[in-house]
Amino acid sequence: MAPKRPKAAGAFPKPVESPAPVPPDPNALYAALDLGTNSCRMLIAQPKGSQFHVIDSFSKSVQLGQGLEKTGRLSRSSMQRTISAIRVCKQKIERHNVQNMRLVATEACRRARNARDFIRHVKRETGLMLEIIQPEEEARLAVISCAPLVSTKTEQLLVVDIGGGSTELVWLDLSNVEPRERPRAIMRLHAGFHPPDSPFPTAKVVDWISVPLGVATLRDQFNDVADDAARYALMSWYFEEHLADFAPYSDEQAREGFQIVGTSGTVTTVAASHLGLRRYDRTKVDGLRMSSDQIEAVIQRYLDMGPTGRRRDPRIGPDRHALIMSGSAILQALLRLWPTDRLSVADRGLREGLLYAQMSADGVLEDGPL
Repeated sequence: MAPKRPKAAGAFPKPVESPAPVPPDPNALYAALDLGTNSCRMLIAQPKGSQFHVIDSFSKSVQLGQGLEKTGRLSRSSMQRTISAIRVCKQKIERHNVQNMRLVATEACRRARNARDFIRHVKRETGLMLEIIQPEEEARLAVISCAPLVSTKTEQLLVVDIGGGSTELVWLDLSNVEPRERPRAIMRLHAGFHPPDSPFPTAKVVDWISVPLGVATLRDQFNDVADDAARYALMSWYFEEHLADFAPYSDEQAREGFQIVGTSGTVTTVAASHLGLRRYDRTKVDGLRMSSDQIEAVIQRYLDMGPTGRRRDPRIGPDRHALIMSGSAILQALLRLWPTDRLSVADRGLREGLLYAQMSADGVLEDGPL
């Protein structure tokens, strides 16, 4: 007896259709948390065209790196302050039902011997997992955040991010990029400082450096110097000594086509002081261009005020009065070294770079002018 032919034998197999790719959700919310040596800051934002719209934000001075220079460890009190701040961030993330996020820690956690224990403690207490990023990524994200402020006339760009525990400097050559494409070429660095071959023009990274001196760590180096002006001068020269390995330090640069962008609380505080703002206004500060003479005049006023006057000044504030002179010392060193009489002020930094990088990778930003 012949075996029965299986049902449907010999029929053409039904093709298996692969599921269509899910398009990115243009309404999705993104969070970016930056835990630095001095501050804990977060933004929650929604893509909007080629930019993003901020839905919620948080910023608090937690002084995570307090005492780190002496002990090499994060102290119990600084960790507790920081965890309290991160709990507030967790509440905001849950309230807005944010699913896309990057939560990063920088120099204090890179240096502290007990950083891994701290990260695990944060996870247990808040449910959020922090990621310790390396200096190159920190520098790259700061550069990306400043892309919208870059002039189309800029051929050589120096971006400076003065943090609490470190200062990142990135030098870019944009001379081979069409002027109108220069900001977008910088945005493409989200794939890395040396991205794979691309049909699109990219910014050339001449050199970058992460100096392990920020406003908090530089201040701590000279805490034992009693004289205010002497301490300021020593901090500025000490910072300059750490730039010897930065390639553009020894090369003479042309003034024309050069732009320096500064991003940090120091730079925005100096700008607010220059404008005489009684209350801080980001719309007046972000993108402001200050001359070196104007910056020098503000710093001289800070020195004339002395510690007591700086503490009382509403533009400096109680959280920053102890750090403004170390930040100013870094700023003065940079203006002393490079050929510009203008500095572009950026009220943006790591958080904004994290948001741009996430949204660019997900394809939710429109390819239009920045």
